[in-house]
Amino acid sequence: MAGVVEHKLKGMGLALPETASPKVAKILNWKRSGNLLFVSGQVPRVNGEISWIGKVGREYSLEQGQAAARDSALMVLACINEAVGDLDNVREIVRIKGYINVDPDFTDVSACLNGASELFIELFGDSGRHSRTAIGAASMPFGVAIEVEGVFEVE
Repeated sequence: MAGVVEHKLKGMGLALPETASPKVAKILNWKRSGNLLFVSGQVPRVNGEISWIGKVGREYSLEQGQAAARDSALMVLACINEAVGDLDNVREIVRIKGYINVDPDFTDVSACLNGASELFIELFGDSGRHSRTAIGAASMPFGVAIEVEGVFEVE
């Protein structure tokens, strides 16, 4: 049965996607240590397929980059849900890190990651406020526009 956070997602017209197994290495989507959950970098997927291939500032505008960040954040949320069974078991979002595939002249890297940060804050309120790092990259796995990872305190 869906909890409060999933109901908020549905109210926003969003749904949790299916998690995807990492294809490039024998790594895990997530690893729990005590009450901390570490979610590996998640690329955006739409209908199970890797999406948003290209660079922000070249193929994509800032607003489109924010939408790609939101899609990556949904993948992160799917991993959390898989790990702890219910998004309501998230106590705090501790840290988010985003890697944005950017044209060399694009400087709104931090604003691009807001697509993920704002979703987390909207869903979790004050518990969704987090520390974060946004990094512009010259190349990304599969050529995606963004990858988002995070650390979460969970029950």
